[in-house]
Amino acid sequence: MRRVSLRTRRQAAASPLRGSAESLARQNDRTEADGLERIEDEADLADRIAHNLLVPVPASPALVVNGNLSPDHRYCRPWTAAFLADLARAHAALFHHPFEVSSAVRTVEYQKHLRGTNGNAAQAEGDIVSPHLTGATIDIAKSGLTRQELAWMRARLLPLQQAGKIDVEEEFRQACFHITVYKAYAAPGLNAVEPRPSSPGSAPPRATPPPPAPPASPGQIASGGPVSVGR
Repeated sequence: MRRVSLRTRRQAAASPLRGSAESLARQNDRTEADGLERIEDEADLADRIAHNLLVPVPASPALVVNGNLSPDHRYCRPWTAAFLADLARAHAALFHHPFEVSSAVRTVEYQKHLRGTNGNAAQAEGDIVSPHLTGATIDIAKSGLTRQELAWMRARLLPLQQAGKIDVEEEFRQACFHITVYKAYAAPGLNAVEPRPSSPGSAPPRATPPPPAPPASPGQIASGGPVSVGR
């Protein structure tokens, strides 16, 4: 029987979670299967926020949002917020400081602009596009994370990916973990097709909120460094 050393296991756990064209295609297929639509522009974004289809990224003492990220773009799907809250609590329990979310929901309109300045950005239109357009995807900045934290992140995220609850693309040009979270991560009550108001006068549907997080101070809400923006 072949024996695997602890060092070998640690190296395997710390291997980068590289993305691929197949991964991006799967993210598009899975978010479509989850019933998510692409968010076209700022008016469409504001409407979904008003109807609780998107919730704030759960800033807390364990999670900061990059200060250069527009306030209207600091939103994500409820199950993505739940994932972030869980990850932030586990990370802070070991490392005693927060990690940074550098990107969250985007619009088709914004993604078109981003492609003009970021060669790594995915398409805004077509069959295969950035899953950020659905609000299910966030980027976690790698800058400021130690080698131990990077290894911990990889070891934490890989089993969730293998379980079909998330997809991860570790990016190096923009130095971030690009993570798409699926409804399978959340409680069964969220596994319905995205509701939309039937008419302009209809009442907003109730959304399941993410788990509560400790209140954040202004310094925890925005770090103000360069934004590491993935696909």
